[in-house]
Amino acid sequence: MLRTDGSGRICILPEEVIGRIAAGEVVERPAAVVKELLENSIDAGSQSITIDVKDGGLALIRVTDDGEGMSREDAPRAFERHATSKLRSDLDLWSIRTMGFRGEALPSIAAVAHVRLMTATRFAEVGTELEVVGGTIGRIAEAPPVTGTRIEVAELFHNQPARKKFLKSPLTEFSHISRVVQQASLAWPSIHFRLMHNGEAIFNYPSASSDDDRIAQVYRRTFLDQSLRIKASVPGAHVSGYIVDAVHAKPARTPQELFVNRRPVRNAAVSHAVAEGYGSFLAKGSQPRFVLFLEIDPDRLDVNVHPTKREVRFSDNELIHQLVRGAVRQALSGGKTDELGRTAFIESSVHRTLASIVTTLSTGKSVEAESTTLRHDPETQLPLVSEATEPYLQVPSAEVTALGQINRTFLIAQVGGDLTVIDQHTAHERVLFERLCRAWKTRDIQAQPLLIPDAVELSPPQAALLQRYQSDLEQLGMEIEPFGSSTILIRAIPVGLGKIDPVTFLQDLMDDLAQWDRASSLEARVRSVLASLACHGAVRAGRSMKPEEIKTLVEEWRAEGEITTCPHGRRTSFRLSITDLEKMFGRAGW
Repeated sequence: MLRTDGSGRICILPEEVIGRIAAGEVVERPAAVVKELLENSIDAGSQSITIDVKDGGLALIRVTDDGEGMSREDAPRAFERHATSKLRSDLDLWSIRTMGFRGEALPSIAAVAHVRLMTATRFAEVGTELEVVGGTIGRIAEAPPVTGTRIEVAELFHNQPARKKFLKSPLTEFSHISRVVQQASLAWPSIHFRLMHNGEAIFNYPSASSDDDRIAQVYRRTFLDQSLRIKASVPGAHVSGYIVDAVHAKPARTPQELFVNRRPVRNAAVSHAVAEGYGSFLAKGSQPRFVLFLEIDPDRLDVNVHPTKREVRFSDNELIHQLVRGAVRQALSGGKTDELGRTAFIESSVHRTLASIVTTLSTGKSVEAESTTLRHDPETQLPLVSEATEPYLQVPSAEVTALGQINRTFLIAQVGGDLTVIDQHTAHERVLFERLCRAWKTRDIQAQPLLIPDAVELSPPQAALLQRYQSDLEQLGMEIEPFGSSTILIRAIPVGLGKIDPVTFLQDLMDDLAQWDRASSLEARVRSVLASLACHGAVRAGRSMKPEEIKTLVEEWRAEGEITTCPHGRRTSFRLSITDLEKMFGRAGW
């Protein structure tokens, strides 16, 4: 019953109601209980934590750790609201170094469940056992002096049928618990985590010596083999971890893990920075996948912005954005630092394919090295692959020997001691895209007038959209003008592109422009259009190339950093080193 003073309308809520309201903010579902208990175990310095769950956590959640435990005096005090061992004043809120700190977890859980606690400190002669029902502490008794804490949460939401009604099936609720345990495992690799459900072992992650080893436990070694290592620092902040290389990106978003000072969180600035870092390396429809660890000075971080600590806020959002974006872009651009950071392209099927190529090269059969001259655009009189107008990125020098062409689509070349197979279209597309991007950054994209303008019929909405951005497109080297109510003329395209198909190009351009209002930045807008220009201006599959042209294209692709995807995320190359070849032919170790 609510208490009132006379006839006033302001009411003071009973303590049990206050407790349930607080529980509603912290304890949303069984997974939230597991999260809060895990954080307490981690803060207690545990080396081993076991989570035992029944019926998706609705019937029972038991968390057992070997941490420092609690004394008989502290055990009941832990169930009082705002009781914490981690803060002493409001100033501590700005330098938080622990997982939990509010002192609301245990009392909130106890307000909506039956709780049983057993705990003992190291070297204690006797432990403590207590029970809490509906937020009220009941029996307190002695217990065996087993160092650490075991806490059981039963009959969750027994006094909140409305909340219980909105929970999902036990399997769904357990999937949320599994996610919480996985995140804790990734954040703290030195701790041994076990997860049980209805008596069955689900996870068993022994203590790992590094983040790499724990990632391999959780996401398997394949994830690391398909990933690039990132690592970068600025004063007061450091980011490390792995991003999936663009070739192995998929529509699925798993994993997309972010840990800030070992706390699993969501942060829009970091997610946006990762997406911006991928940029044109990512194919349309594919999602970035990553496991990132961001370490930042606690006094530059606010972790007190969400009741369940899911979100954080940085004092300098832009600095963190630039740090993450730059680290991702550097890795994708070829800034690999070690073996684990290299993109793994040599799957077994590729080995078999290239082995057959080596055999045919040795016999002179099946591989084309045609001398047919390419048909160049008579309007431009430019070679298919033209020289760049400014210095390229630096790459190690290596002699390129053109060996031939397969199906008039794939180029075969020896680069140094490596055998390399290159998709002529995607490699050329990447070369053109990088040149266009450099020219745009210096505002120096030159237009190349067409001798005969291409006329294209559009729908009225498409024509209106194109006219809306006409001046923007002119800055990208494109001159387009209306020609009647729904027809446009393409009068010029950027210098260096081959002949484009105006109809298919404009269709892609329409798709790009339709996204401009939703683009996160000017660069994101421009890069999509430049990617379409590069794609339509690059050499097509089915075109013959003589050895000199193959050599030129391979050298220019190397000069751009040997980037392994085109701007739309398609693969550009496969490579076998001399060591790979020796292993394939049984020569290694002779």
